Amino acid sequence: MSDSNAVYSDLHLQPIAGQWRAGAAGKVLKVSNPYDGALLLEVPQANRSDLDAAYAEAARVQPQWAALGPSARAQVLHQAVAIFDQRRDEIVDWIIRESGSTRIKALAEWGAARAITLESASFPARVHGRIVESDVPGKESRVYRSALGVVGVISPWNFPLHLTQRSIAPALALGNAVVVKPASDTPVCGGLLLARIFEEAGLPAGVFSVVVGAGSKIGDAFVEHPIPSLITFTGSTPVGQGIGRLASGGQHLKHVALELGGNSPFVVLDDADIEQAVNAAVFGKFLHQGQICMAINRIILDAKVYDAFAQRFVARVKQLKVGDPQSIDTVIGPVINARQLQGLQEKIALARKEGAEPLYEGGLQGNLLAPHVYGEVQAEMDLARNEIFGPLVGLIRARDEAHALALANDSEFGLSSAVFSGNLERGVNFARQVRAGMTHINDVPVNDEANAPFGGEKNSGLGRFNGDWAIDEFTRDHWISLQHRPRQYPF
Repeated sequence: MSDSNAVYSDLHLQPIAGQWRAGAAGKVLKVSNPYDGALLLEVPQANRSDLDAAYAEAARVQPQWAALGPSARAQVLHQAVAIFDQRRDEIVDWIIRESGSTRIKALAEWGAARAITLESASFPARVHGRIVESDVPGKESRVYRSALGVVGVISPWNFPLHLTQRSIAPALALGNAVVVKPASDTPVCGGLLLARIFEEAGLPAGVFSVVVGAGSKIGDAFVEHPIPSLITFTGSTPVGQGIGRLASGGQHLKHVALELGGNSPFVVLDDADIEQAVNAAVFGKFLHQGQICMAINRIILDAKVYDAFAQRFVARVKQLKVGDPQSIDTVIGPVINARQLQGLQEKIALARKEGAEPLYEGGLQGNLLAPHVYGEVQAEMDLARNEIFGPLVGLIRARDEAHALALANDSEFGLSSAVFSGNLERGVNFARQVRAGMTHINDVPVNDEANAPFGGEKNSGLGRFNGDWAIDEFTRDHWISLQHRPRQYPF
């Protein structure tokens, strides 16, 4: 193990096939701070030969890692949790500087990544096989559960530490080896930093590799490669659909776990506590500048509460501090990059063109885009149809509860959702009719707990993360039967 008092260094190197070294692509990835543009590091990128080496070594060492047994694997996960605690400030600082996270969000992300690591430490002892009754005389049927083998993880830039760790930690705990391809905006938080943590925790070399490379160069090969049995991906729906096609239509079929785009409805019924609904909406929309798959995308308001909510919501939004993400009271930090900013500016222009009512339009400085709120948004408008992924939001007027439900379900996406009501059972009845993987009553759509199933319906993805559902995703069932006495065959 390394000296836990020393700050991690040489993060421009990648752990490939058991060795920290530079990628062999001959090109350098420059990683910058989204807030001030400062260069954080330059990473020599990986190529196809690096990817092949990482997968080959993972396949070679995985059986040895799985054979260590549950206690040894759990110990590595517990040690990783201890390192998360020891290095909290270092980890949080990287999240802020690399992903443009506010300190509020970075602390929440550190806590979520720590929580899934701790939960995963219990997984080795929670894997169980089954004995299944047989109609064949003298036959015993056993179902063994074991590691898949090698898992490939493609991680996003918005919550890079947590959304990578929620695949890595369960996969490792259950005896798999892992190869990660992080997003180019966040290679440190999305892979390299976690590799250092697990190395310090005592994970054997080669069990966890990171390949930092352009998606156009190694992206398809990462998915189509013959070695991984499962590809997990968090990101946009179009890219996820492409990964699904590659994984299912190529020469080597494999499992996929896809957490994709969202269009989260936030519904306020006519009996809701308006003040609390406003508080929740401000947080659920503007945490991390709205760059969250679960972030509120549509605020659907019963006509009886529309005006009161809109007035209070805009007043609160105007008070949000926009600025340096290192400041503890900053709520709105920078958008991740210029490309994302341009897309949001195009959405603003389209909202005006389509006739949305500007209730508040904040300013723009560098990558700092202040909140924009639009009223009288219609279901066919872009703000209602498509994922925003930024500090923009539209208010939609619903005639009544039935109309609000129809609006909530009028989307190709179905990740997370929320409904506010003064009657909890009314809220439950509404929630059970929402076509989404997750619905929260009197709370925000932005929820993720390490022991609860996380995932979506429709074009928001396949599979579930966390808890027992992660155990199902990262292991396989193997039916083995024993014929204890000679069987009589019909011919």
